[in-house]
Amino acid sequence: MADYNQPIIIKKIKKNRHVHHGGAWKIAYADFVTAMMAFFLLLWLISMTSDEQKKGLADYFAPTSVSASTSGAGGIMGGNSLDDTGSQRSGSAIAVGDPATSPPSTTTGSQESQIESKDGFTAGVNSAEGSSQPDLKSTYDKNFHAAAASIRQAWQALPNITDIADNLLIEETKDGLNIQIVDQDGQPMFPEGSKYPFEMTRQAIAAIAPILQQLPNQINISGHTAAGTTYSNPRYGSWELSSDRANTVRSILGEFGLNQDHIHSVIGRSTTDPFFNNDPYMAANERIEITVLYEAPPVPPDMDP
Repeated sequence: MADYNQPIIIKKIKKNRHVHHGGAWKIAYADFVTAMMAFFLLLWLISMTSDEQKKGLADYFAPTSVSASTSGAGGIMGGNSLDDTGSQRSGSAIAVGDPATSPPSTTTGSQESQIESKDGFTAGVNSAEGSSQPDLKSTYDKNFHAAAASIRQAWQALPNITDIADNLLIEETKDGLNIQIVDQDGQPMFPEGSKYPFEMTRQAIAAIAPILQQLPNQINISGHTAAGTTYSNPRYGSWELSSDRANTVRSILGEFGLNQDHIHSVIGRSTTDPFFNNDPYMAANERIEITVLYEAPPVPPDMDP
């Protein structure tokens, strides 16, 4: 017979849950994927670059010595120093003065700097003057850039300038700043056979006079004519016409502010220097050239250089 008084035992099994690990692994995995992507991107960039580009990158991160000279202090400037005005001055320059009071030079210079001239001054001044020429040319280049921009602005401010825009040229050449007023087919700048320009041409010439006055450089003015022109007066031809036109331009510049001491020469070249050598009959060969020279202005006799 069953014993109903026997206790009933209920067994409960508790399962331990795993502790929550958080999302740190996701951050580590994202960093890993990013690093792998950067690595494969680097490999792709390396495979796409040339040897020259790789060398440039290598030189950028490991630059070579910037001073290839062993003279002087061997620094960046190679033994050169800056004077009070900020201009570069060679450390091997030789002072010009009385040999009895000037200290002897301890540097090794060129043969010119070691030979004394008749009056006791060292010939090294010639090399010093030669070294100043690039600096002087650089200064003129900056002035010419500014003058060219000012001239273009002055021309653009003129009314109806678009009618002769193609006739006005300005560029920097080996001689200096070259301003040209040229004829075009159907658009001459001077009446045929006349030394006096059209009014629009006169305004274009007058507009540049104040700008040229601000430059210290000397100016050449030359007149040119095209071949094939016939002249009714046998005593007045292309030489006379080109000279008269150049002199008229000089007069207009002087009338509107250019001092005559800026003028270096006024020349008529006739047909000897065409704009187009292969076609001396083209209209553009008939022109006026105004050249601002690189040379420094002359020093008056009563002033020390």
